[in-house]
Amino acid sequence: MQPSAAAAQPQYDERLTAPRSWWLIAVLIGLSGALIMLPLGTLPMLGGLIVAGALAAMTVSAYGSARIRVVAGSLVAGDARLPAAALGEPEALEGEEARAWRTYKADTRAFLLLRSYVPTAVRVPVTDPADPTPYVYLSTRDPHALAAALTAAGAGGTGPVPEQAAVRAEDPAPVRPEGPEDPTADIRTA
Repeated sequence: MQPSAAAAQPQYDERLTAPRSWWLIAVLIGLSGALIMLPLGTLPMLGGLIVAGALAAMTVSAYGSARIRVVAGSLVAGDARLPAAALGEPEALEGEEARAWRTYKADTRAFLLLRSYVPTAVRVPVTDPADPTPYVYLSTRDPHALAAALTAAGAGGTGPVPEQAAVRAEDPAPVRPEGPEDPTADIRTA
């Protein structure tokens, strides 16, 4: 049986796109690539413009593609997916308090989805005892709407944590080459 369309609708959806000034910088990097190649002729100059501009644009686009969603009772932030029942009461952070949690109050075990060009954020404690992550810090342009969506999805509840643990995308296991065993393998992986 298929889930209803209403259940699949995100309660909150935000893409943390890069500001326009970063795109201007990408254009300027493309022009710099053209100027570097100018002494070699017109075609290398055009190649420098295209290659440098494309690389800069891809970098800005990739950095600005982070997405935060609250959908089907889960918080999806970047590569992390957490059930809302495993989250505590969300706290909207603005100004100095958001900066403090990004810097000196930050915990190294926390999941941080930071964007330097977004000054506001939401901090949500992780209440799942099996998860070592103390809290989730999410840069967002509308912290009150995200906090309200998380609360509506079930965050901050005192009920039992579901058996479904938080799932995060992790790097795949290293691939070992086939052939004779490397005697230094245990040293490098330790």
